[in-house]
Amino acid sequence: MGTLERLAEKLADDTMKVQDATGQDRLFMEISSVLAASSQTLEEAFLTEMRVRLAERIARKFLNKKIAEAQEKAEETKQA
Repeated sequence: MGTLERLAEKLADDTMKVQDATGQDRLFMEISSVLAASSQTLEEAFLTEMRVRLAERIARKFLNKKIAEAQEKAEETKQA
């Protein structure tokens, strides 16, 4: 992993933590604007890292819901 990827990954991790702690779900866009002024390359890498993390979070929530539904259905079937 190169410098660009390491920096983008760390910045995305830290941004997700601050977003979670403060409820500012669009903070990453503000960070992106700051990056765009000095490094379009890092901005693009950062946005990719953020999109991946946000997409994984949505998919994980969906999957957990499906698992809970399946467990609930199994319990209902078991009790019947």
